[in-house]
This record gives sequence, C-alpha cells and structure tokens, in this order.
Amino acid sequence: MKKIVLLGCAGILATTGAALAGHGKAGLWNVTTNMTMANMPQIPPETLAMMKQRGMQMPGMGQPIATQICMTQQEVDSDLPLHMGDREMQCDSHVTSKTASSISADMVCNGRTQGTGHLQVSYSGAQHYAGSYSFKGTSEGHPADMTTSFKGDWVKADCGAVKPFVH
Repeated sequence: MKKIVLLGCAGILATTGAALAGHGKAGLWNVTTNMTMANMPQIPPETLAMMKQRGMQMPGMGQPIATQICMTQQEVDSDLPLHMGDREMQCDSHVTSKTASSISADMVCNGRTQGTGHLQVSYSGAQHYAGSYSFKGTSEGHPADMTTSFKGDWVKADCGAVKPFVH
C-alpha cells in the first residue's frame, strides 16, 4: 500500500520537475498541485513526514498542495522529463510531442506498479507553466487511479535553503 501512495508522491514531484525540462529558469519555483486519487488508501504517517521534510503541505485530498522546488540549470536545460518513480516501480517515460510552448510525455510502468500515465505541460514564458498528469493502473495489486493539475511560478534565482530534488 505504501507504494501506491509513493506513486502519487512521485507523480507530484516528477511532474513539477518534468514540467520544466527544456524550459524555464534555474532557481526557486512555487508549485501548486491539485491531486485526485480514486481507490487510494490513506497516506501513511512516514510518507507524510517525508513530504513535510521536502516542504510539501498536505491539507487533504481535493485541496491544493503548495511546495517550493529548486531547479538546477542542468535540469532546466534537459530535453527529457525527469525519471518518474523509482527503479522498484520500473517506470519509463518518453516525450511524445514538444513545441516551443508545450510538452507531452507518456509513462509506462511494468514492475510492482503497472499502468500508464500521461503528462501535458504548457509554458507561458520562462517564468510560468501549467499542466496535468494522469496515471491509471495497479500498484502491488491495488487499483491506482490518479489525476493531477499543477502550475509553477518562478520566484528567484537563489534557492536559499531549498535544495534541488535528487532523482
């Protein structure tokens, strides 16, 4: 059950980073995510603690999740989405279309988590993006159905105490 929740968390974290691939500016970003999970269990206390440590606020499902991320220049310059999930989940993602103002990517998971996901992001200049991510499948035999919408706004070049997300 923990993997189901971690899939949701990985989706949030991965989409925020993937949204900036090849676009944006290095530095501190405010990211707001709205997530809907069907057939998902409660988030375990240890997962909530990990999310809090990373600066994520979890007011409850259906409520916006606000966080700050630090993007390095290497992440901004990348032409590929950041790796989504972990090796144990065995997920692969690939860009299906890319323009100067948008990117779409698909994800396929064939490990303990099985299913497909889709990411769509649109950019409004180098300081704002908005998009959506969806995943449908199973995780450790349990149904996993998640939809998120998100937006990011660049704050400043100095990330201060916020460290880049290690993937």
